[in-house]
Amino acid sequence: MNFKVAVIPGDGIGPEVVEQTVNVLNCVGDKFNHTFEYEYLIAGGCAIDEKGVPLPEETLEACKKADAVLLGAVGGPKWDDPNAKVRPEQALLGLRGGMNLYCNLRPALLYAPLKEASPLKDSIIGDGIDICVVRELTGGIYFGERGREEIDGVPGAYDTERYNVNEVRRIAKIAFETAMKRDKKLTSVDKANILETSRLWRGVIEEVAKDYPEVTVNHMYVDNASMQLVRDPKQFDVIVTSNMFGDILSDEASMITGSIGMLPSASLGEGKLGMYEPIHGSAPDIAGKGIANPLATILSAAMMLRYSFNLETEAKVIEGAVLKVLEEGYRTGDIMSEGMKLVGTNEIGRLVLEKIE
Repeated sequence: MNFKVAVIPGDGIGPEVVEQTVNVLNCVGDKFNHTFEYEYLIAGGCAIDEKGVPLPEETLEACKKADAVLLGAVGGPKWDDPNAKVRPEQALLGLRGGMNLYCNLRPALLYAPLKEASPLKDSIIGDGIDICVVRELTGGIYFGERGREEIDGVPGAYDTERYNVNEVRRIAKIAFETAMKRDKKLTSVDKANILETSRLWRGVIEEVAKDYPEVTVNHMYVDNASMQLVRDPKQFDVIVTSNMFGDILSDEASMITGSIGMLPSASLGEGKLGMYEPIHGSAPDIAGKGIANPLATILSAAMMLRYSFNLETEAKVIEGAVLKVLEEGYRTGDIMSEGMKLVGTNEIGRLVLEKIE
């Protein structure tokens, strides 16, 4: 089978981790008789430098025509001015909105070989952590009206949180379907004691729940959820929440698993087109040093095979190869611990290839 992949290496360590991931995809293609056709595109800081905008129109149009998008990372201190009119992160919002990718899936899985990397005690971790955060991606406060104003001579600013029933219903359905494939437990996180949008959110979740009687649903305020993730993460299976709350909670969930450098993500919409990226940043301080961890990006490619290409066996082969490399004690610097074997970006990529072959 032939698949067209739009590749956005981006900034910082993005090109390095993407290079290893493309190698892995090609290896899987050889093994299972698939062909991956790549179109390399620019977005983020490098696009600002070259084109003056974080997301060139030609990049977005090429992504829309692809079967899937593989993204490295965007941003860095060079463009880190919160008052700037153009910022690298605007590329992410533009890609999500432009491709109508309204759902972000972020698995937070603590691999057994990396148990010691978690900041949590063994008594809390138990036999492992396996959480999937389902985040609404194209609505809420990040896409609402915003601006500056002056009232009675005092300067101020505002950002607007806004959701409608359809936006909540479609993300709820994905969350329930995800829960059905796992342990059939869903936690909906909101702030319904304060926010009107959260009251709407909770009502729609309860309505959709009627179509999934096998799924146990509970509601949790976001402040309590952030505490419970640290106190007892094993109580969670699937978490569904709004754009801003999901942004915060998914990063928290990633850190309790030990390393942000290990976790992939998928941004999905109505069809098969999706965007796949590691949740870590561009890490410009280590860019070009050959020490970045490519495993999150490689695991993002596994999600691409699963969700956009419906290649479950191939996805599991990649995930199994990563696990074997970890079980054999190989580590990049971000997940290094005593007694393990320290390797760089290219070396750990090569080890994953060996396990696939």
